[in-house]
Amino acid sequence: MRDCPRLFIPPDTIPPMAAESMIELEPGQAHYLGTVLRQQAGAEIAVFNARDGQWQALITHLRRERCHVRLVTCNRAPAVTQGLCLLFAPPKRDATETVIRMGTELGVTHFRPVVTERTNTHRLNTARLESIAREAAEQCERLDVPGIDALVPLTTVLSQWPEGTALFAALERSQPRPAQTPPKVGDCVLIGPEGGFSMREHDMLRARAFVRPLSLGSRVLRADTAAAVALALVGAGLEAVCVTGS
Repeated sequence: MRDCPRLFIPPDTIPPMAAESMIELEPGQAHYLGTVLRQQAGAEIAVFNARDGQWQALITHLRRERCHVRLVTCNRAPAVTQGLCLLFAPPKRDATETVIRMGTELGVTHFRPVVTERTNTHRLNTARLESIAREAAEQCERLDVPGIDALVPLTTVLSQWPEGTALFAALERSQPRPAQTPPKVGDCVLIGPEGGFSMREHDMLRARAFVRPLSLGSRVLRADTAAAVALALVGAGLEAVCVTGS
C-alpha cells in the first residue's frame, strides 16, 4: 500500500466506511486515476479521512470520470492531526500556495489568513487553496485536511482571541520573552506580510498577554520561508511536550 495512490474522501459525503462497501469517487479523482495515473479496474488505492482512518480499496469500475471502489480493510486507525493553527498575511499567489502546501505537511490544523497594514493581497481563491491542502495531505500521509478561513483583518482576530490560546508571533528582530511556557495543541503561529508588520502592529501585538514574540534569527526571510521556519520551531517545542507527556 505504500506506493499506491491516496485519495481523501470528505467524511460528510459518505456513510462511515466499512469492509465490502462501495464508494463512488469524485469526477476529478476518477480523472486523476484513469487519465493521469493510468489505473485500471483491479488496481489498489488507499482512501482516507480522519473519521474513518485509511482503507485499502480496489477499483471495480473506472471509465472517463466515473470510478467506483470497494473497501477491503482498514490499515490505519482514525486520527486527527495534533498541531498548530497558522495565521498569515497572504503574500503573492505562488507564495501563498507554498504556505498552504508546506503548512499542511508540517501539521497545521487550520489556516487563518489575515489582513495587516502592509498586506498587498486582499482576495484569495479559497477553492484553489483547499485543493492544494488536500493534495498535500494525500502526499504527506496525514489523515485530515486543514481548513482555510476567509480573509479577515488581524485586528478583528485579535479582538476575539480565545482565552487560554497562545499566539507565537514572528516579529522581525524580536527577542523572545523569558521563561515562556511551551506550546500546546491548539496554539497558533502568526506570520506577517511581505515587508513585515508596521510599528503600530508591533506595539499592538506586544501589548497583548497571549502573544509570545518569536525570533526567526537575524536574516530577513521571505514570507513563505518564515512560515515554514516558525512552524518548525514552535512545532518542535510542541512535539517535545507531547513526547514528554506521553
